[in-house]
Amino acid sequence: MTQELKIPNDRIGAIIGKHGETRKTLEKMLNVTLEVDSKDGIVVIENEEDALAEIRSMEVIKAIGRGFSPERARKLLEDDDMILDLIDISDDADTPQKLARVRGRIIGRDGKAREQIENMTGTFVSVYGKTIGIIGMPDQVNDAHTAVLMLISGSDHNAVFNFLDRKKKEAKMNVISYYY
Repeated sequence: MTQELKIPNDRIGAIIGKHGETRKTLEKMLNVTLEVDSKDGIVVIENEEDALAEIRSMEVIKAIGRGFSPERARKLLEDDDMILDLIDISDDADTPQKLARVRGRIIGRDGKAREQIENMTGTFVSVYGKTIGIIGMPDQVNDAHTAVLMLISGSDHNAVFNFLDRKKKEAKMNVISYYY
């Protein structure tokens, strides 16, 4: 079985890595063969025996293509429940000015807002082009997704962080009540 994925040309280097090291590491970890067409941005993923490995590989390659470092993208392999969520912001940011504003709100000054979302939800967030990528466990991704949508719609940063703080406390209470 073969899967094909198109990624932005400026992310091809992240997949190949210095002297092809990242590509070799990915092939070994994912148990697949990667063919990378750096001219067209096409990545072909092959594994004849394991369809699941191919699907997981596609998620990792897609994550790298959407701005995650290979190290962060490989987090998708650490747990079968780990997911990649992509939010397309092109409808909300239909002009270059709106796109810059939305991206700036999510990233925050010196990356502080994005970092705060990551810390409060236990996820990894990437702002690349017209997409926001989130890697994490489903409940955490859901909370981060909601926070990002709140920022896109213009919510105050404090309101977003208060929401995340409430979600974090709820999750902690759910764990406590589960065990007691």
